[in-house]
Amino acid sequence: MTTQASELGSDFSKDLLTLDELSPSEFRSLLDLSEILKNERQQRKFLHQTPGSSLAILFEKPSTRTRVSFEVGMFELGGHAVVLNSKELQLSRGETPEDTAKVLSVFCQAIAARVYSHETLERFSKGSNVPVINALSNLYHPCQALADFLTIKEFKKKLRGLAIAWIGDGNNVCNSLLIGAALSGANFTVACPEKYRPLPEALDKARYLSRSSGSQISIIESPREAVIGADVVVTDTFVSMGEDGEKEERLREFLPEYQVNDELMSLAKPDAIFMHCLPAHRGEEVSSSVIDGPQSVVWQEAENRLHTQKALLYSLLRRPKGQKDKALFGN
Repeated sequence: MTTQASELGSDFSKDLLTLDELSPSEFRSLLDLSEILKNERQQRKFLHQTPGSSLAILFEKPSTRTRVSFEVGMFELGGHAVVLNSKELQLSRGETPEDTAKVLSVFCQAIAARVYSHETLERFSKGSNVPVINALSNLYHPCQALADFLTIKEFKKKLRGLAIAWIGDGNNVCNSLLIGAALSGANFTVACPEKYRPLPEALDKARYLSRSSGSQISIIESPREAVIGADVVVTDTFVSMGEDGEKEERLREFLPEYQVNDELMSLAKPDAIFMHCLPAHRGEEVSSSVIDGPQSVVWQEAENRLHTQKALLYSLLRRPKGQKDKALFGN
């Protein structure tokens, strides 16, 4: 890698709610910095580089990879993570998200929140004087998308021109991956039932960005058609958190056609990789033979949550006090 560490992680101070907040150059810089942070020989340069900084992480939903990667990432950068359960805060007694965010931004240099409703994040953003990071909402999952594109770049050595096939529900992860593909110049095909298409807003963002990047964005119904010649095959659970009441209906809609199994993977390129953000429901959206097979990179993908979140936090927190510039970035 010829890029110098000093050229990476250029200071930006804004919210990350969808992934659309990043310019193509900022997106590339975050991935480049993530690669350096993953390199054992180079990552030591970044140890304890944000001393005294604090990140408030608020959880309305359960979390494994998001919580651990944020906590460990802050520790390795020399900062501190304050983990908060919304049921234990005054939010549970009627305090508004705007007021809660205003208070948290007095104490901490950034806020990350894992919420049921994306509107809650937007209200946090309005009240906060520091950057707000979407640690997952019902509409977007930008932190997962960053880790996914780092994983693709790691195994494929490039992003531009790659064929990525998403199979299944056009959910929050899919929405952010659409934007990431358009930022990077990768081609992205979503195969899903008509009823479960991605968010129209995310599609509009991706198609707008694709005018400059050259990405081809497609939404079709046939998973076989989507996977033919693909470099990357991606899926996620058919029943996301908060959708348990729809489980039977969703499984009827998606199974067996949308399961990523050996037969479906055989239609992709021989060196195609399989990705899943986890947790996986084996026997539903993916077979055990695929997720445990030689084309699967799901465990490297999970590890990369740490490296991309450290890159994001480093870029945000090394600014004095982590203040976001609303006038400059229009948040």
